[in-house]
Amino acid sequence: MAAAGSAPEATALRRLALARALAGGAPDLYPVRFRAEVIDRYRTMPGVRLVRTRSVGRVFLPRRWALDVGIDDEAGEVSVTLRGLAAQLPAEERGHWLGHLADEPGSAAYLRMQLSGGACIDDGESGDWE
Repeated sequence: MAAAGSAPEATALRRLALARALAGGAPDLYPVRFRAEVIDRYRTMPGVRLVRTRSVGRVFLPRRWALDVGIDDEAGEVSVTLRGLAAQLPAEERGHWLGHLADEPGSAAYLRMQLSGGACIDDGESGDWE
């Protein structure tokens, strides 16, 4: 078995979270990754507390809001569930977090197509997918 917090274990757990989301069980538990610098803003913000173990932490403003995060020091990233982002993170903080979204490989054309209601993308001739 992989060590706690190891990359193979994290991949397996992300697959499990996605499988549950696809089955209609808990789509809001899927993790979103951010560069760890997202936390820096809170180090000097009055009243905000930061606590952590080796692999998880919490950013919170007592009696106002709290956000649990997963910590991957090796990758320089933190992760938060969609539920945490939508339900626990105040709306005024979301732009800051979005500015630290971790880059993932993917197709920008595909995302443009999805964000515009499935519109057609004209980026060249169509052909067989071989």
